[in-house]
Amino acid sequence: MKQYAADKIYNIALTGHSGAGKTTMAEAMLYMTGVIDRMGKTADGNTVTDFDPEEIKRKVSVALAVAPVEWHSSKFNILDAPGLYDFMAGAVEAVRAADTVAVVVSAKGGINVGTERGVKFAKKAGRPKFFVVNGMCDPNVDYYALIDELKERYGNTVVPMFIPVVEGGKATAYINIATQKAYKYNGAKAEEIPMPAFDRLEEFTEAIKEAVAETDDVLMDKFFSGEEFTAEEMATGIKNAVIFGSLSPILCCDVVTLEGMDVVMSSIESYTPTAAEAAAEIAKNENDEDVQLVVSESEPAVATIFKTVADPFVGKLSYFKVISGKISSETALINARTGESDRISKVLVVRGKKQIEMPYIGAGDIGAIPKLSGAVTGDTLCAPNRKVTLPGPAYNKPSFSMAVFPKKKGEEDKVAQGIARLIEEDPSLKFKSDKETKEMVISGKGDQHLDIVVCKLKSKFNVEVILQKPKVAYREAIRKKVQVQGRHKKQSGGSGQFGDVWIEFEPCDCADLEFAERVVGGSVPRNFFPAVEKGLREAILKGPLAGYPVVGLKATLYDGSYHPVDSNEMAFKMAAKIAFKNGVSIANPTLLEPVGSLQCTVPDANMGDIMGEVTKRRGRVLGMSPGEDNQQVIEAEVPMAEMHDFSTYIRQVTQGRGRFNFEFLRYEDAPANVAQKVIEKAKQEQEE
Repeated sequence: MKQYAADKIYNIALTGHSGAGKTTMAEAMLYMTGVIDRMGKTADGNTVTDFDPEEIKRKVSVALAVAPVEWHSSKFNILDAPGLYDFMAGAVEAVRAADTVAVVVSAKGGINVGTERGVKFAKKAGRPKFFVVNGMCDPNVDYYALIDELKERYGNTVVPMFIPVVEGGKATAYINIATQKAYKYNGAKAEEIPMPAFDRLEEFTEAIKEAVAETDDVLMDKFFSGEEFTAEEMATGIKNAVIFGSLSPILCCDVVTLEGMDVVMSSIESYTPTAAEAAAEIAKNENDEDVQLVVSESEPAVATIFKTVADPFVGKLSYFKVISGKISSETALINARTGESDRISKVLVVRGKKQIEMPYIGAGDIGAIPKLSGAVTGDTLCAPNRKVTLPGPAYNKPSFSMAVFPKKKGEEDKVAQGIARLIEEDPSLKFKSDKETKEMVISGKGDQHLDIVVCKLKSKFNVEVILQKPKVAYREAIRKKVQVQGRHKKQSGGSGQFGDVWIEFEPCDCADLEFAERVVGGSVPRNFFPAVEKGLREAILKGPLAGYPVVGLKATLYDGSYHPVDSNEMAFKMAAKIAFKNGVSIANPTLLEPVGSLQCTVPDANMGDIMGEVTKRRGRVLGMSPGEDNQQVIEAEVPMAEMHDFSTYIRQVTQGRGRFNFEFLRYEDAPANVAQKVIEKAKQEQEE
């Protein structure tokens, strides 16, 4: 592959709903540019960008894939993003590396949550966008109804630019409104034909002209005076309007038959920004000041790592986008996060799973570095004389957690190491080892997301695991003040052990244990006080009801006795534990359950369902407020034990449009029926 300057490079993210045709569109571009001589099919598992074994097995994209192609005198870096909700990390990475977002819409499926998400990603990242309506050869597709729906949903900036002429429920010809030319297709081959009659041609033409006029005062005067724009003015105006965000063109095609794909690719080259024209990135220097980077190979090198692939056999592969300068095996680089120098063995252009070694990767281009051991997704690589940091992909918090156990005992470390490597690939996963429940817990976006983890642990790291609902970390407390004695006496030849304490236990607002003493007369020597406290702190780790830690407990040592020979620290430590056992069990012990704060954003239409579900899960709705895009924000408090599968529920009810944050808030008394079940289960586990 040739080297291309930034003004000839186009970085395009393909986003949209699963099944809209993004992977097939990438395949069509590869075919039309001669990279492949036969188009693969997702169903057959032989496409360039769905090459992972899990993608082939599931027949759906699960990770971002890059596929560069050469079109005319330009280079397109195609970023094929997954459409399923569980694998949105790939879409986040694609948009981070892209300069333009293509939102692929199924002509038959219409606007759905994947469409909405692609538009949101583009808006949040400040990227220009265009729509590609795919499936024009499907019979009885109401293309114009879909246009009107897109315009109604996303405003008048959405304008059709390449449209079909539909007769008998099928597209028989296509009109390029920007050039005012019409075409008939035989597969990928286009033949220009006389302009057919089309009653909305003037409406769509005027909409494009208006968008063009808004980019320049001279063009605005021309527009109002009724003068026609030249072809050059039209092309330049459309491109500026797309870059400014005042125009989001709609193009139509069929990625299977290739009808209209030539216009889609030519439109990318003509109307979307090159890497040089895309908005310059803003980085932070060592003083946390903003630094504007210029997309130029003559500048000091700066690149951002937007994706990582971790393979136990091949090693780590770090995908990066060069913002300024150029990167080769001779480039001196440091990792802005670690401050360490990064040695580069070689730089690659990656197309699906194929790797092509290159002399260098220049400004605006995308490449990969193998075996960059210290780097992770989101890191900035920069020249030592210009240490700056760029923002990495911004992943949403995971919302679905499961406890993970190895099928074979003793492989816990192997599981933890494997998951750590998978998190390098997918930072949207989270993993922790819960010391209290003694479980390893992995969190992701949903059940499919975690199912991929299970499969990859087996295929990549040869370790089999099972997933279970994670345990809830309950607590215990007392509700009554009591005074009890703890007496430890042991005699076995020689010197014995003797410790005797009287302790007052009462509830308090402390986090765990508050220890105090009011001993008078030296009944317990002061040097034994720390031993008493230590014994109590060990004892509160297991409460009397279900063996959970006791919290909110004040223990006051107020009396006792000792033996001048047999008393020692161990004896008083044991006495304190006996006092705890005797006292807490009669002080009205209660089970506490963790309660979390829920903030849930859902469409207006689903608000009643979600509020009802929160109540069903023993939650308390505190209020609601209007959110963006006709959504409502519901605030509530819900027991954490009831929230395990809430992410699955909200996704099903809202078709993936809802989202939520849930964080621990405090502990509260568990209802009697809940407490009874928890206590019975704990006793059963102890017996086993």
